[in-house]
Amino acid sequence: MSGRGVWLRARARLRRFPALLAGCGEQAAAYGRCVAAAAAGTAELRRDACLEEFRALQDCFARAAKATPK
Repeated sequence: MSGRGVWLRARARLRRFPALLAGCGEQAAAYGRCVAAAAAGTAELRRDACLEEFRALQDCFARAAKATPK
């Protein structure tokens, strides 16, 4: 059993990432703004502080990955 096929599939998925990110720019920007605001100043970034924005970005990626031909 060769590991080469695994790496080829992983590289193929990574090559698709920029296109998927471009399609989810609004959600990515909202998540980035939330993280930046949550970590601003002396405040400590807490787990799940931006969970809603992260889930929206995650859902967008999932939809885009299903819609994009391999």
